[in-house]
Amino acid sequence: MDPELQEEPVPRRRFQKRWLWWAFLAWWGLVAGWNVIKPMPPGADVSSPLVTTEASNVQFLYDLTTTEPTTGADVREQRIFDEVFAIIDGAQSFIIADFFLLNDMMGAESGVHRPLSRELADRLLARKAARPDLTVLLITDPINDIYGGMPSKLLNELRAGGIDVVSTDLDKLRDSNPAYSAVWRMFLQWWGNAPDGGSMMNPFAPPGSAPITLRSWLALANFKANHRKLIVADRADGSLNGLVTSANPHDGSSSHSNVAARFNGELAQHIVNSEMAVARFSGWKGHIYATSPSQPATTQPADPVQLQFLTEQSIRDHLLGAIDTTRNGDAVSIATFYLSDRKIVKALLRSASRGVKVRLILDPNRDAFGRQKDGVPNRPVASELVQRSDEKIEVRWYRTHGEQFHTKLALVTHGDRLIASLGSANLTRRNIGNYNLEANVALELSAKSSLGIELVSYFDRLWNNDGPPGTNFTAAYGAWRDDDTGRYWRYRLMEATGLSTF
Repeated sequence: MDPELQEEPVPRRRFQKRWLWWAFLAWWGLVAGWNVIKPMPPGADVSSPLVTTEASNVQFLYDLTTTEPTTGADVREQRIFDEVFAIIDGAQSFIIADFFLLNDMMGAESGVHRPLSRELADRLLARKAARPDLTVLLITDPINDIYGGMPSKLLNELRAGGIDVVSTDLDKLRDSNPAYSAVWRMFLQWWGNAPDGGSMMNPFAPPGSAPITLRSWLALANFKANHRKLIVADRADGSLNGLVTSANPHDGSSSHSNVAARFNGELAQHIVNSEMAVARFSGWKGHIYATSPSQPATTQPADPVQLQFLTEQSIRDHLLGAIDTTRNGDAVSIATFYLSDRKIVKALLRSASRGVKVRLILDPNRDAFGRQKDGVPNRPVASELVQRSDEKIEVRWYRTHGEQFHTKLALVTHGDRLIASLGSANLTRRNIGNYNLEANVALELSAKSSLGIELVSYFDRLWNNDGPPGTNFTAAYGAWRDDDTGRYWRYRLMEATGLSTF
């Protein structure tokens, strides 16, 4: 046969297909890489100026759930949402609230819970009805309507009552799960959603509940959130009230243990500025004129406390700064729901090697709204910290009974000074690495002040099981010790890649 009449060789077609494959990988890599490092949106990664105020202007609040020593019945100490409702009731011209979970979904849990979502909605609607000129801005996460797949009746009721409800535009945030989220951005985000239901199991509702769409599951797999929990409002004297917490107005979370700080004055203005920016990049067009009146120069407060509003990575930077400056004789005490961030883990190990007393109260990561978990990440992390510090780092577990130890509190004692950080942020890469939206308040004050003593006493009460005979807030490290190598490396992979819910 004449060579000139032969067909084009097959290898060239394979060569062309390989180029298409490499072009796709390059596109995917560029999308993934950019959305890991792109600039944070306005209102994020905030580290406000320090605000000095009298310690009496700051309240430390907590919710605790434990069991009665003799009967085993649940005992709940709850103050946080009572203070939230008091702030709402005193609002004069505006309220700004930002809460991650605001719904009555219970997961697989069947216990009796406080209807916090209904209580918050009723309180907001009542205040709006009493003061029709009141502007109420509620910012929340799209998880509450299952990413558009199941419209929230509660949020629609609030909208109908004249409340501005803003669902955070999560696409503006960086991607903590870039391998998947790049594919989402390239191909999946353009799909519509079907609010009339789907065929997939709803992971947030009891078995047998109405199904959700595949599109909702695909959105959930991005593992990103506006995870903030706070409220700011003005009051009759013209000043601003603020509260930052780890607690959600979520029925399924109503028995969780949590912490909060309530305060008034200038710090609340910095929160307003951040929240207004989040609402703006999420499409809100309204207006709120909120300005805390300037305070005349006065003498130094008798019992001063310095406050700072911190969000996202600024929370980690602040805590690392506090831990890394500790020396022999200082102390680090952390009570938290999740601990997995590698920078925090390494800082704790360094501080223990310097003779710093490090104590951790951790959730055992076994309960998730009626479903069982396997202890990742806290149990593998605890094992690493105890072993690598030669047992200098001490760990106790909060005794949960279906609920979660949802607290996020860090205390660092430098001599007679106490540095504290509390709020929404778990100590994970996603929460304090500029991925989720988070909000904390940092405090620096005398460890011997009444507020300083209160903060340390809270931790010591849990650590020492202070209470009636038989009280068991916490259990020894051995109760949930886990030296499984496979689970440890699974935690490391999940933390590094973002292929996790923590």
